[in-house]
Amino acid sequence: MKSFAVEVLHFLSILTVIFIFSWTGCRKDLDFNTDPSLKLSFSVDTLFFDTVFTTQGSATRILKIFNHDSKPVKISKVYLEKGSNSRFNLNVDGLPGKSVSNVEIEGNDSIYVFAEVTINPDDPLSISPFVLDENLVVELNGNQQKVVLEAWGQNANYIPNNHNSNGVAITTCQLGNISWDDPKPYVIFGVLLIDSCTLNIPAGAKIYIHGGVAKNVNGTYSDGFIYTLENGKINIAGTKENPVVIQGDRLEEEFKDLPAQWAGIRIGPLSKGNIIRYAIIKNSIVGVRADSNSQVKIYNTRIYNTTSSGLLGVHATMVAENCLMYNNGGNAFQAEFGGNYFLSYCTLASYSNDQSALSLNNVKCLDALCNDKMIYGLSADIKNCIITGSQNDEIDLVNLSNNAANFELKFKNNVVRVKDLLKSNQYPTFLTDMCINCINTKPTDHLFKDINKDNYKLDTLSIAEQKAIPVPSILKDIDDRDRDVVMPDIGSYEYYVE
Repeated sequence: MKSFAVEVLHFLSILTVIFIFSWTGCRKDLDFNTDPSLKLSFSVDTLFFDTVFTTQGSATRILKIFNHDSKPVKISKVYLEKGSNSRFNLNVDGLPGKSVSNVEIEGNDSIYVFAEVTINPDDPLSISPFVLDENLVVELNGNQQKVVLEAWGQNANYIPNNHNSNGVAITTCQLGNISWDDPKPYVIFGVLLIDSCTLNIPAGAKIYIHGGVAKNVNGTYSDGFIYTLENGKINIAGTKENPVVIQGDRLEEEFKDLPAQWAGIRIGPLSKGNIIRYAIIKNSIVGVRADSNSQVKIYNTRIYNTTSSGLLGVHATMVAENCLMYNNGGNAFQAEFGGNYFLSYCTLASYSNDQSALSLNNVKCLDALCNDKMIYGLSADIKNCIITGSQNDEIDLVNLSNNAANFELKFKNNVVRVKDLLKSNQYPTFLTDMCINCINTKPTDHLFKDINKDNYKLDTLSIAEQKAIPVPSILKDIDDRDRDVVMPDIGSYEYYVE
């Protein structure tokens, strides 16, 4: 005879089989909601892994997916957008993998998704960038919904000390000083405000901005920028050997020259005493923008790969010496609504671009046709600069005031490119009365070594050689090489045999 225990196990097995068949039969009868307009909801729209990794390790976060409809739904697929290349792993309602299919949620119910990331912060940036982010995609009834997964990768100083994408961080020190002198890079999430404080950035510092599109009550804007408030200022103190580099945080090869990765540096209204020396500012929307009644001085700095202007002053005071601006989607240098501008030994190169290298105006239009406008006086002193590009006119001047004092221009010893600007209805005496000792270039003139390789050093036969006027306070070029004290060269580079 079979033992009692064996009989019990046999009975339970039969019940289990009956239950499975019964359950399967019921599943076939489930009336799933297949409405394409149906939306699931999520416990968060961004899943942050807000641990700063100083050693190799992993972290797990939990996401809940809710079905608020009374009928059950079948999610056709939950997956990581980067697939097998993703640094994240998933467990969806008990099923592991980077992609899980046919996930059911009962009516008015929810499921758990566990997301894990494993990071070695000492891996190269090509493997473990500063910020790892990608979308978790949920497909339901032919539509997609996404949740952002975001984790820190590299060992760096993250500003602030938690995830801040689409947010604002404030640096303040009661009118004192803060120095970013840690040898590790600094990664800024969202917007950094400098308030009642001087932020000192020493030579060799690497600043990476994690930018993107953000929203607030005022609408959509591009976040990822540095902003000085009225009582805040920035002091960037790079050197020729160790410049300060400020750029987006994507360092893969395909992002090397991609503009608009972050918004730029913005000198806010009334902010004074801002200084930028030996900096590389690249891949932004605007390089440096100075707003109403603010002041900034910029020396030996390269600004390139911007979607808008390299330098932009709006009713501001700006000094630029030995600066190079190129590959700017807008003007290399742009002054709006007046202000005071002093440019010496700068190279403004605007090739393959329909915007002029230099644009100056003294107006703020209050309607589309500029019938209603405001005028603010503009004063510009521009000497020893190369202002050129691929268009016939690389200088744009707009004076909508009847008072000559509201548009004071001093051009001296510049290399320029103008044609239509010389027409009778514009500035026919520009090259004789306004731009003293200036050279108007022709397409056949020798100027730079190789613009196709973004090499804006002077060519051996460059027309800019020995044509500048000496400036006693500027004895070096952008590369810290001596300028000729009697017959220096025009532009940011002094010619040297290499």
